[in-house]
Amino acid sequence: MATPSHRTPLAELVEELLATDGPLPIVAAGEPVLRRPTERYDGQLDAGLLSRFVEALRVTMHAAPGVGLAAPQVGVPLRIAVIEDPAPVPEEVRVARGRVPQPFRVLVNPSYEPVGTERVAFFEGCLSVPGWQAVVARPAEVRLTCEDEHGRPVDEVFAGWPARIVQHETDHLDGMLYLDRAELRSLSSNQAMAERWTQPTPEQAAASLGFELP
Repeated sequence: MATPSHRTPLAELVEELLATDGPLPIVAAGEPVLRRPTERYDGQLDAGLLSRFVEALRVTMHAAPGVGLAAPQVGVPLRIAVIEDPAPVPEEVRVARGRVPQPFRVLVNPSYEPVGTERVAFFEGCLSVPGWQAVVARPAEVRLTCEDEHGRPVDEVFAGWPARIVQHETDHLDGMLYLDRAELRSLSSNQAMAERWTQPTPEQAAASLGFELP
């Protein structure tokens, strides 16, 4: 895959990515595209190409698997992300984390702002930082403003785990990884997570690893 640059028209870059079938390659931390603010979508892709790109993001997110994917994660510095969460979790996890199913949605030029002052902290991972998770404190509720893939305005309040997904993916579009907001003493390998920190909340991890929760 060619390294994205400002000299490469976005439509051309996307066409190159879509030249092969199947999931798109996900870029990992260390790639500059993940650390640069994205370009607002303003018709750089025509309707047909945008639809194909959104479908490729959906296929890639499902294959990973993940509950969200931002365009920079496939090397495209454009302000577009997709989210979807079937939330196949036990009841105690659903209650503790507010994790409820979310349908497939496309976020075009999203931004968010906190609603209220409550913050909640849970382990979080990222497809561009494979193998690791860390606790991130985030606003419990946010107001999302954006457009959908058809240009229709979206102005909606998200709470619980959906709010976390919205924040995580929108942060990607600002050149930010979840580790920038994480409590680094909580950083744990997937193996450590499976062996030690599968509880619905991170209280035990905080006590054992020596970090504070909000």
